[in-house]
Amino acid sequence: MKDILETIIRHLVENQDAIEITEASTDSNVTTYEVKVASEDMGRVIGKQGKTAKSIRTVMKSIAAKDKKRINIEFLD
Repeated sequence: MKDILETIIRHLVENQDAIEITEASTDSNVTTYEVKVASEDMGRVIGKQGKTAKSIRTVMKSIAAKDKKRINIEFLD
């Protein structure tokens, strides 16, 4: 799933070398992904009023639900 998230983020940003995605399992069924991008690309990833970030979360949660898993995605500065 990390690969899918990275592919989505990679197509949104201009500075693709600055993408960092870390995976942390907090519970047995919940995985948290922390996404860091360059500061000039943060607006592209979050979008107006957070719509792009919300869409990314929705798509990723749908993929995770298919595998009966739960995920959280956090966008860090």
